[in-house]
Amino acid sequence: MAGDSRLRLQQAAIDLFASDGFETVTAAQIAARAGVTERTFFRHFPDKREVLFDGQNVLLAALEAGLAEAPSSAGELAALFHAFRSVVPLLEANRPFSQPRQRIIAANPALKEREAAKLTVLVDAMTEALKARAKTDLRARLAATTGIAAFAMVTTAWLEDGEPDLLSRLAESEEELRSLWADPRG
Repeated sequence: MAGDSRLRLQQAAIDLFASDGFETVTAAQIAARAGVTERTFFRHFPDKREVLFDGQNVLLAALEAGLAEAPSSAGELAALFHAFRSVVPLLEANRPFSQPRQRIIAANPALKEREAAKLTVLVDAMTEALKARAKTDLRARLAATTGIAAFAMVTTAWLEDGEPDLLSRLAESEEELRSLWADPRG
């Protein structure tokens, strides 16, 4: 039941970080709260920060799949937002974990820095995936950087306040980005 241990560790970490603060909680305390050994903790996570960022590979794979499923006629922005919409069910299912996670990250500068680094990984992956559709590599990078920034902003706002729903927020941000990109005043 490795998956069960991993989930228990993640929930224990969220609970402890929320009640005692990220800085004061140790891996040993997380393991004890989850009912596993500290060694088990380190089999799942290299450090206590990664408990909060464990889902990135799942999100990345889902975004890449969503981007690959976007119509070939879709431009870069439309393809990205197709991918973003495709992961909404995943994000909605993870909201009970993601909401307190986001509050913990927001309260800790080192975790905010770590989150920014993880977003860079998403930008790099989306840039590579967009290169086949984009007219230039620069255009792929600009689209990925802008798109991931919008996605992160919208998702964070949705985690803080569930209304409007995530799909509505994504639609509004896509519309605003299209308007911004098309603005002849430049």
